[in-house]
Amino acid sequence: MKTHKPLIYCSALFLAFLCSNACSSSQSSPPSQSYPFQDPSQPTEVRVNNIVSLMTLDEKIAALGTNPSVPRLGIVGSDHIEGLHGVALGGPGGWGGTNPIPTTQFPQAVGLGETWDPDLIRQAAAAEGEEARYIFQNANYRRGGLVIRAPNADLDRDPRWGRSEESYGEDPFFNGTMATAFVTGLQGNDPTYWQTAALLKHFMANSNEDGRGSSTSNFDQRLLREYYSVPFRMGIVDGGARAFMTSYNAVNGVPMTVNPVLRSMVMQEWGFNGIICTDAGALTNLVSQFHYYPSADQAAAGAVHAGIGQFLDDYSSSVRSALANGLIAESDIDQNIKGSYRVMIKLGLLDPSSMVPYSNIGTGPAPWTQSDHQTLARRVTQESVVLLKNENSFLPLNKSALTSIAVIGPYANQVLLDWYSGTPPYTVSPLTGIQNKAGSGITVSYAADNTNNAAVNLAQAADVAIVVIGNHPTCNAGWGSCPLPSDGKEGIDRQSITLEQETLAQQVFAVNPHTVVVLMSSFPFAINWTQANIPAIVHMAHNSEEEGNALADVLFGDYNPGGRLVDTWPQSLSQLPAMMDYNIRDGRTYMYFSGTPLYPFGYGLSYTTFAYSNLHTSASTMSANGQVTVSVDITNTGSRAGDEVVQMYVAHPNSHVTRPLQELKGFQRVTLQPGETKTVPLTLTAQSLAYFDETSGHFVVEPEAVTVRIGSSSANIMLETPLTITP
Repeated sequence: MKTHKPLIYCSALFLAFLCSNACSSSQSSPPSQSYPFQDPSQPTEVRVNNIVSLMTLDEKIAALGTNPSVPRLGIVGSDHIEGLHGVALGGPGGWGGTNPIPTTQFPQAVGLGETWDPDLIRQAAAAEGEEARYIFQNANYRRGGLVIRAPNADLDRDPRWGRSEESYGEDPFFNGTMATAFVTGLQGNDPTYWQTAALLKHFMANSNEDGRGSSTSNFDQRLLREYYSVPFRMGIVDGGARAFMTSYNAVNGVPMTVNPVLRSMVMQEWGFNGIICTDAGALTNLVSQFHYYPSADQAAAGAVHAGIGQFLDDYSSSVRSALANGLIAESDIDQNIKGSYRVMIKLGLLDPSSMVPYSNIGTGPAPWTQSDHQTLARRVTQESVVLLKNENSFLPLNKSALTSIAVIGPYANQVLLDWYSGTPPYTVSPLTGIQNKAGSGITVSYAADNTNNAAVNLAQAADVAIVVIGNHPTCNAGWGSCPLPSDGKEGIDRQSITLEQETLAQQVFAVNPHTVVVLMSSFPFAINWTQANIPAIVHMAHNSEEEGNALADVLFGDYNPGGRLVDTWPQSLSQLPAMMDYNIRDGRTYMYFSGTPLYPFGYGLSYTTFAYSNLHTSASTMSANGQVTVSVDITNTGSRAGDEVVQMYVAHPNSHVTRPLQELKGFQRVTLQPGETKTVPLTLTAQSLAYFDETSGHFVVEPEAVTVRIGSSSANIMLETPLTITP
């Protein structure tokens, strides 16, 4: 489906791609004169300052777009591309124009999160970065860019949020860990150069779509520091990202495009000195929707003063007017565009190719055609599968005991791509994966729905029914439209978390109790009836090219699922505060949720069982600047090899400030053979337990007795031990 989003709302590349093909493929003639910026031995700041000193005002204003090329000086910069879970140069959102390039497509970001495997996510991002380099440098393409708009570090505080699929989940430490892994994968491990540049989005507290162009997310300084900004800080400080996009919304009444925290916190405290770009249309929104400024030139001036160095708007006339009216000086532009050239230098675009280790990417076969990328996509997808229910060990299916399988559901015979997907080189649907796995000895029949009792008739005659239901990630509709209230996407929040297609599962189960539900969804759903009645339930996110193979691997036992949920799944909307309540202490996330969820944060089952024992810390006390190692023995007590996700939570029972019920501070996914025991070490630092003191404006490590908890989910704590924090 080809769609076109209005520029005022779309948070990506339409403006940039108007010139991206020409910009990335052009080879400007080098200047006849030699300049310091051309000398790789010079310090970065010397080179950047020299570039800016040589630029004309027109060139500087042009550099405020998303491509900082300066043809007169022989500088060929890089534009942006989308890449939340694979390079997107063609796909449902239309990124990259009308001539799509096939690229490896992994599960949606929520699915990447459900692996609980940062190293695997780093590998997926590294593969994506390689493909972006290949397309940018290969003589047959020379398209796209090396600045990749990923990862999405936003927090999914409410399951109604239309872009929940783009987030790794609801926990700040978890999201920050996964975002850091994705950043390091994209950028590579060379000490001097980057493979690609990660551009985090959307800074920050952006988790409502309805009215996002004029809404404000309101909360106190503690939540700013301890929750909403955490994944971005980790991606920048720990991961080394030097680019991010501001969000559409305001925070406490100040639009993020002009919010002073861009300078006061991100630049001054975190040491950020790279690209800060607006979201598409955000400059216009300052006047037309927020009414924060009376005129476009004042809006442009506010953005420049806040630190914006790249606009995804038709910004030029507004910036020129701001200059003419004395609202900004040329020196203000100078300081902001330097961030773009720091990034270009890290990408090696100003240096001889012989010095850049990634310059040879672009020769040989396309990476997305190679078996290692396909194998990686399958591995990531396998690890993303979450087993929600398995009554009486219904799964895995025993092929030797089956003669027929009915595969049912509207999404069973296709792989649905989301708004930010690229075009996969191939796809394996659930139906195809099941057919291939079942082999010739089992009859596999298919019905999309129950029209004329098709699904019921097939299910009634089959040994097992597999019902594939869920949401459509683009709502099967154009921009701004979602016919079903339980669907959502960019620009549209969900009005319901009740799954309309659950009726199909009820109809099938009524004639065949041997039913498996595969929930293929971007969001949590309140599948209360399904949980109460269906013997086996599997959850997967959309979009992977290996979707069907990974699903069949799990259903038939060739892979033991170990994925875990990254959100609290409520039983109903009545368990949640109002959508625009950004104070998560009012009952949001596992940290403050007061009811009984349908599924808790961190939840997921396995085909085997695990025992926890011998929990201890390397010391019983920890100083305010210290750390301890928390270790626990995990034993596979079942008959199958499997993965356990060991999760470490900390509670502050006697803190003198309001704290979460518990908060995730470490996790590790570990593979164990039957009967095998492994000791899992987790590092806990005192600084990770600090709270932000609003009076002093600093993080404070409180002398206190905390409880360290180890479990398989936030609601299944196996062991706990006290730990004293000393001054």
